Amino acid sequence: MDLIVLLEMRILLFDPFHGASGDMIVGALLAAGADRKRVIAAMASVVAAPAIEDVERDGIAAIRVMTHASASHRTLEEVHARVRGADAPPEAIALAHRVFSRLHAAETEVHGKLAHFHEVGADDAIADVIGACTAMLSLSVDGAASLPIALGSGYIRGSHGTYPAPAPATVALLKGSLLQVRIGSTEEGELCTPTGAALLAELCSRTPPASQFMIIATGYGAGTRDVTGSPNVLRAFIVDVPFNTGEDRMDILETNVDDVSGEVLSYTLSRLMSHGARDASATPSIMKKGRMGYAVQVIADPADTIRIAGIMAEELGTLGIRVLPSVHRLIAGREIRSMSMNIRGKEVTVPVKCVIADGRVVSLKAEFEEIRAVAEELGIPLREVRRIVENAAWDRFGERPTE
Repeated sequence: MDLIVLLEMRILLFDPFHGASGDMIVGALLAAGADRKRVIAAMASVVAAPAIEDVERDGIAAIRVMTHASASHRTLEEVHARVRGADAPPEAIALAHRVFSRLHAAETEVHGKLAHFHEVGADDAIADVIGACTAMLSLSVDGAASLPIALGSGYIRGSHGTYPAPAPATVALLKGSLLQVRIGSTEEGELCTPTGAALLAELCSRTPPASQFMIIATGYGAGTRDVTGSPNVLRAFIVDVPFNTGEDRMDILETNVDDVSGEVLSYTLSRLMSHGARDASATPSIMKKGRMGYAVQVIADPADTIRIAGIMAEELGTLGIRVLPSVHRLIAGREIRSMSMNIRGKEVTVPVKCVIADGRVVSLKAEFEEIRAVAEELGIPLREVRRIVENAAWDRFGERPTE
């Protein structure tokens, strides 16, 4: 029987009820189904192969990740160089660069100009960040969000001295993000580290789902201490937000640019999508005085418009962004249906996204990450796997529309 799931989008939802750190985030994502082989390879390429253990924290089974890294402190340039050499997807490397840029900006804001990172410039932080970014992307989710983060209380001691919890760098990292926090707890100490705060601030480009949702997977990442009374774990959910039939409303943001390179434009569109834009595109156009330029258009949830406009202004240097507010949008029905079949002697199951209209499938597309994994395992072209899966899906689910 085919598995059919109605959805609008798949979201990674963090629940940092006992704080968050880099190793806890990696552990939670692995427990939720991230590609362990890719994550280990990425972390090993920047430091050494991590130790991954199944542990318990106050009665909850969790994954503990240990990097066995040195405590050497590095400059931002040295950190970026180490990240560039990681055995990880380009998207994960770019994401890790942004995390460390956040960390550096926060430390500079708190402590002034620094020659070196301190705690967050250590090798274990580099491994945790590249591991978390690789794990996040391997889950093939449409975005991430976080429930309120427990920050801890009391005092902590670091390279710069003794400070109240949360650390000033953690506060600077969370400032201006989409993340909500809780200060104070029955347990004194630092619950959310600067590395954990930077990762959540960069990964979580969406607000938590306000409506009901269906839990697809869950995982727990273990912290170092095993305390009694409150499990020292970070919980991660993968959830499907129910499909919202009928109408929807979006804001459309537009601007024209004629002094931006293709590389910058490509990076900007990618960053906009990773930070919650529903769609982003650039169309070549002829500007005033015959100059070639681009018309940039972004579709965003109204709640995200100000933040998305800020990214456009920051990256493109544009002086004005037109906003068409609350544009009515009709949404076609969508379903995820699983296709089980034999490809060159191997049984595989691939999810296929189907668009539904008038009770029938009018278009479909095999999910990219799954067909890529099949292509890599079997050593055949990805386009061949896609053709086989989608042809079989049309045969099973309905007649392919005529061109």
